[in-house]
Amino acid sequence: MVNLTPNPSFSLTIRLQVPNQSGMLAAITQAIASVGGNCSHIDIVERTHKFVLRDISIDAASTGHVEEIVQAVRALPDARIIKVYDRTFQLHQGGKIHVEGKIPLRHQDDLAMAYTPGVGRICKAIAEDPERVFELTIKRNTVAIVTDGSAVLGLGNLGPAGALPVMEGKAMLFKTFADLDAFPICLNTQDVEEIVQTVKHIAPVFGGVNLEDISAPRCFEIEARLQRELDIPVFHDDQHGTAIVTLAALVNALKLVNKSLEQVRIVINGAGAAGVAIARLLKKADAANILMCDSLGIISSDRDDLNDFKQEFISPQSGSLADAMKGADVFLGVSVPGVVTPEMVRSMAKDPIVFAMANPVPEIQPELVSDDVAVMATGRSDYPNQINNVLAFPGLLRGTLDCRAEAITATMYLEAAHAIASLVRKSELNAEHIIPSVFDERVAPAVAAAVKQAARDIGVARN
Repeated sequence: MVNLTPNPSFSLTIRLQVPNQSGMLAAITQAIASVGGNCSHIDIVERTHKFVLRDISIDAASTGHVEEIVQAVRALPDARIIKVYDRTFQLHQGGKIHVEGKIPLRHQDDLAMAYTPGVGRICKAIAEDPERVFELTIKRNTVAIVTDGSAVLGLGNLGPAGALPVMEGKAMLFKTFADLDAFPICLNTQDVEEIVQTVKHIAPVFGGVNLEDISAPRCFEIEARLQRELDIPVFHDDQHGTAIVTLAALVNALKLVNKSLEQVRIVINGAGAAGVAIARLLKKADAANILMCDSLGIISSDRDDLNDFKQEFISPQSGSLADAMKGADVFLGVSVPGVVTPEMVRSMAKDPIVFAMANPVPEIQPELVSDDVAVMATGRSDYPNQINNVLAFPGLLRGTLDCRAEAITATMYLEAAHAIASLVRKSELNAEHIIPSVFDERVAPAVAAAVKQAARDIGVARN
């Protein structure tokens, strides 16, 4: 494995005092650079005739690397470290979201209308005509982000409290990219029945449900149950968000190598929530040759350890991941770090496409196969072609709520993927640009429009 690139997720700020002499800043930055740190901001806090107090922000590659950087600075004879801040922990202090009213309460009149006694008239109006809840409350613009904390990022079963920072971040993304009000619902149970019943009980408040970080195979049953038993759309982002963005990127990558989705041989490594959803959506998009692998190799007919969802992708071929990749046109990894070697990539067909999406460390580091692949993508923001779900879920839920879709269908996922892919113009398309930036302001509106049109075409839109 090569070293990871320093990035802001492991950034720190060192506040240190040094003599006010020429050359001191150069010595500090040299010490940081000598251990691979990357200075991002340098600020003067205080300067006197005798000393300078500086805040130096530095990107690192890991928590261990952070300590190396601190020790390198501490070793400088004239530098005195006052404090070390973890910038990511600082950002999360007190949480990342809050609730605030849309209208000011300045006078008694305001209070009488917003709350009692005036609010009673609104309550009765909704009780008499329940459809008015979408007109007169937050419901039409509000999403519940529901998790049990059983599969948090790539970190595993951290429980509901450990999952909360991720759900807060998700709420921020919904608001920033689609102006949807979302709130974290972290449940202190991992029982399927209890989760389903709890979400049903809180559903009157929300216009949609986004399931998040729930482990497979329970996530499939929870989603299916809620889709059947609720009258609002239910979306599992780990499945369908990943599948939508993967398909969008693959559509454009195949254009670069002049291959068609119907003809290419695709290997998917990882048969959990994301892998199964990707395979299903690719089949919906007319992919005909998909080979699914899990930690034991190819999901083949000679295995007796397969759950119902894996059995959907049984192949007559057996063997290891290395066997599966021989002659393959496309590798899609949603598994674990380091399971792919350069030799495995070199055994693929001409002009191979490799999406190594394990996060934060991919199935293979891009640097190891840069001369062997036609197109490379990862889940990381510090490499080109980041496969990031934020390209999909804000616009998809925005469109779904706007047209009051009673369900979200595979056709809507397919149209969302093509909308994302279409935003990369032919003149812009290249091996390092197959997918729009997450900060491209066209993305969420384009996805929302495509989803609304698809919902109307297939008859699930109520508006």
